[in-house]
Amino acid sequence: MLRGILFHLLIFTGISALQAQIVYPVTEKINHTDTYFGTIVEDPYQWLEDDSSAATGAWVDVQNLTTANYLDQIPYRAAIKARLTELANYPRAGGVFRAGSSIIYSRNDGLQNQAVWYIKEGLDGEEYVLLDPNELDNKGTTAITFSGTSRDNQYVAVRISKAGSDWSTMKIMDLRNRTFLEDELEWVKFSNATWLLNGFFYSRYTKPAEGREFSAANEYQSIYYHSLGTPQESDLLIYTDSTQPRHYHSVSLTDDSRYLIMYKSAGTDGYETYYRDMQSDDLETMFTPLFTGFSNKSSVIGHHNGLLYVYTNLDAPNYRVIGINAADPNPNQWIDIIPEEESVLQLASFAGGNLVLSYLENVSSKIYITDADGENRREVELPGIGAASISHAQMDDSLIFYSFNSFTEPGALWYFNTRSSESKKFFSSELTFNPDDFETRQVWYKSKDGTSIPMFITHKKGLLLDGSNPAYLYGYGGFNISEVPKFSAFSIALLEQGVVMATANLRGGGEFGEAWHKAGMLMQKQNVFDDFISAAEYLIDAGYTTSERLAIAGRSNGGLLVGACMTQRPDLFKVALPGVGVLDMLKYQDFTVGWGWVPEYGSSTQSKEMFEYLYNYSPYHQLKKGVAYPATMVTTADHDDRVVPAHSFKFAARLQEYHGGNLPVLIRIDKQAGHGAGKPISKLLDEVADLWSFFLWNVGVKAYH
Repeated sequence: MLRGILFHLLIFTGISALQAQIVYPVTEKINHTDTYFGTIVEDPYQWLEDDSSAATGAWVDVQNLTTANYLDQIPYRAAIKARLTELANYPRAGGVFRAGSSIIYSRNDGLQNQAVWYIKEGLDGEEYVLLDPNELDNKGTTAITFSGTSRDNQYVAVRISKAGSDWSTMKIMDLRNRTFLEDELEWVKFSNATWLLNGFFYSRYTKPAEGREFSAANEYQSIYYHSLGTPQESDLLIYTDSTQPRHYHSVSLTDDSRYLIMYKSAGTDGYETYYRDMQSDDLETMFTPLFTGFSNKSSVIGHHNGLLYVYTNLDAPNYRVIGINAADPNPNQWIDIIPEEESVLQLASFAGGNLVLSYLENVSSKIYITDADGENRREVELPGIGAASISHAQMDDSLIFYSFNSFTEPGALWYFNTRSSESKKFFSSELTFNPDDFETRQVWYKSKDGTSIPMFITHKKGLLLDGSNPAYLYGYGGFNISEVPKFSAFSIALLEQGVVMATANLRGGGEFGEAWHKAGMLMQKQNVFDDFISAAEYLIDAGYTTSERLAIAGRSNGGLLVGACMTQRPDLFKVALPGVGVLDMLKYQDFTVGWGWVPEYGSSTQSKEMFEYLYNYSPYHQLKKGVAYPATMVTTADHDDRVVPAHSFKFAARLQEYHGGNLPVLIRIDKQAGHGAGKPISKLLDEVADLWSFFLWNVGVKAYH
C-alpha cells in the first residue's frame, strides 16, 4: 500500500518528490595525493581504481541499488522499454566478407542478443548458419569477430570475447564443415589473422598479473606466426620491441602474398610502416622501413604492376594514394595515383583490379571507382545523403559490398559490380515506423573562435521552433573519428515524443581531414568543448529548445566531452549523460591501453605545461563544491578494459559529494559488460530505457505516449 501511495504522490508532485527519495551512499575518502611538477593533487577516491577489491564491489552494488530505486519510480520507464523493444525487433544485417565464392555475413532477426553469422555459396546460393554466438553462453554476452580467411578459403580465424572485454581468444573454424579446430590463442587484443601457407600472423600481449586483467597497462604487443595444429607456446616470434613495451604492432599481407607489411605505433595517432619481401626473405628476416616517425598515417593497400599502393596523409591532410616501387622506395620516385582533393578520402582499396575510393563530402559519403592508374573515375550511385561503409574486398574480387544508412533509415546492404558498374540491394530491413514522419537538416554555426561547425538536426516534421522542445545533443570530437549519419532504432523512441536529436561534427574528428583533427587534440582540446557548448547555444538561440529542456550525451572520448562541458558550463544543460568516459585526465595513461591515447591528449607527466592544460579541463578535478550541476547519470561497466570504470567511479563519487543543486547525480554500472562492443540486445534495452527515462523525466516530460 505504501508503494502505491508513493507512486501516486510522484505523479502529482513530479521531479522534486522523486529527487527527495534519493539518499546518496557515503563514499569513503582515503587520504591520497599525487605530485605533478611541484603541484600536489588530492585523490581521495583513488581506492576505487582497484576494480577487483571487495570494497569497490560493495560500492558498486550500493550505487546500483540507489540508481535502480530512482529509475524504478519513473512512471513511464516500462512503457519506454516496451517501445524500445518494438523498435529493436526488426531484421538487420551486418558486415559482409568473401571467402572465395562464398559470402559470409551477419544477421539479427530482431531481438537476438548477438547477430548470427551465415554463409552462402554465391549471391543466389542456399544460406546456412556458420556460427551462432548466442549458443556460446546462456546470457548472450559472448561476442565474436571474424579476423581473416586463409588463402585457400578453407579456414577463418574467429576472435571470441566475453562479457564485453577487449580480450579475446582466437580460434580457427574449418569452413567446409563449420567446426572449430583445437587451436586456441589467448591474450589477443586488437589483432587480425594474416594468413600465409599453413598458418597466420597475429599480435598478442603478455599475460597481465592475476586479478588485474581488466585494469593493468597492456604491454609488449608482439607479432607471432601460428602454424595450424600446434600449441600457442610453439608460435614463432616474428617481431617484438623490448625497448618500447607500449608500442602497438600489427601486420597485413598484400593480396599477391608478395609483401608482408608491419605497422608500429606509439598510440592512436600516427604510425610507422615497414615491409618485407616474402619471395626472398624467411620469416625471421628484419623488416625494411618504408615510413618512419609517428607524425603521419600510411597504409599499404596493395601491390600492383611492381608498385606498392599506399593510402597516406603525408603532405596531404585530406589523404591521397601514392605508388612506391618496392625495389627502390626513394621518395623522389613516388608517384601520385589519387592526388589529394578538397574532400576527405576516407578509404581506398582494391577490388576487381580497380581502386575503390570512399570520400566524405560535407559529412556525407561518396564512393567512386577508378582504374588502377586512377583514371576513368565513375561514381557509385548511393540511395541519398547518408553514410556508406565498404566491406573489405580483394584484388580479384569484382563485387564490392557496402552498407548505407541515415539518421531515420536503417542500413541496407548493397553490392556493386566493378565490371558491369551495376549496384543492387543484397539485404534490407522491414521497419516498424514511418521514416517520412521525420526530417534531418544540416546546419552550420559559429564556435567561440569563429570557426564554422556543421551539425545534423533530426526531428518530427512540422516542429515549432518555440523553445519548448526537449533536445538531445550528442558529440564525440576526437581521434580522427567522423560522426557521420547513422541509424539507431532507439533514437526513434525519442523522436516520436517530439525530441530534437542533434549531432555536432566537432573539431578533433575526421570530418574535414587531419587539419580538423589536429585542431581538437593536445593543447587544442578546448576547441572541442567550445564547439559543443556553441552547438547547445545554437539550439537555444534558434528556438529548438531551452537550457531547461536540453541534454548532452557522449561516450568514451565523448564522455570526456560531456564531463568537461558540464563542469565548465553547468548552467547551460539540464541533463548530462557521460558514458564510459575518460574523466581523470591525469591518470588515464596508467590503465590498460590508455597510454595509447597520449598522442591525442598529451600526458600529465610529459611537461608542466601539458599537466596544467589537462588539469584545467579534467572533469574529475574540475568539479567544485556547492555548484548546481545538471541532472547526471554516469554510465560504465565492470568489464570495460578500454576506459576502465575507475574514471566513472571517482567522478560519480566526487560529484555526489560536491553537487549543490536539487537534481539527481547517479551512476549506473553494468555487470558482465564492457566498453560497448558486443553488448547483448537485452542489456542495451535496459540501459537505453534507463537513459531515456532519466533524460525525459528531468527535462520535465510527465507522460510517454
